[in-house]
Amino acid sequence: MSLTTLFLVRHGETDWNVEGRIQGHLDVPLNALGLSQAKALGHRLRTMTFDAVYSSDLIRALATAQPGFDDPDSRIARNPRLRERHLGVLQGLTGDEAMARQPAAWKVFKSREPEAALEGGESLGVFSDRILDFLAEALARHEGKRVLCVTHGGALDAAYRHATGMAQDAKRDFPIYNASVNTLLCDGNRWTIDRWGDVSHLPAELTLDDT
Repeated sequence: MSLTTLFLVRHGETDWNVEGRIQGHLDVPLNALGLSQAKALGHRLRTMTFDAVYSSDLIRALATAQPGFDDPDSRIARNPRLRERHLGVLQGLTGDEAMARQPAAWKVFKSREPEAALEGGESLGVFSDRILDFLAEALARHEGKRVLCVTHGGALDAAYRHATGMAQDAKRDFPIYNASVNTLLCDGNRWTIDRWGDVSHLPAELTLDDT
C-alpha cells in the first residue's frame, strides 16, 4: 500500500458557534471572523498541493474551502456525506434550551452512546460510520495521493478517534479548532496522526479556543 496523506479542515467560525447553538445540518453561514479565518486558511492552502479536494455542501464548510482555489467550482467536489451529524430535534437550540425543551434527546447527545437513537437525527454510531466510510472510499480512490476534506467538528472527532483507537463514548481530550488543518497518514486500513490542531496560518486575533 502507498502512503496517502489526508488533510482535514474544520470550517471557520459562525455566529452559532459563538452562541453555543447546535447547527447540525442547518445551513449557517460564516460570520465576519469566520470569513477572515477562511481567507487566512486560503493563503496557506495555495502553498500546498492536493490531488483531490472535497467539502461538505453546507455553506460554512464550502465558504471555508473556496478562498484556497482560483476555480473553486471545478476544483472542490461537494459531498453531503461530509456534513456534520444530523442532530434532529436539538438543531437550532443552545445547550440550555436543549436541556429545557428536549431533555431526553440532550441526554442521548451528551451520553455519546454510539447506538442510542436521537429523535429526528442520527445516532453517533451511524454518523461516525458515514464519515469514516466516505473517507475510506476517498483514500482508496486516491491511494498514495494528497486529499483535502473541508468538513465539521464532528467529522474531525470521528477521524481522530478512529486513528487513535479512542472509544466513541470516551470524553474528548483533544482540540477541534475552527479553520484548523489536521493531517493524518493512511496506509491501507491503518491511520496515524501526523499533526493535529494546526492553526499556525491564523493570526493571533483569528485564533480561538476550542468551540
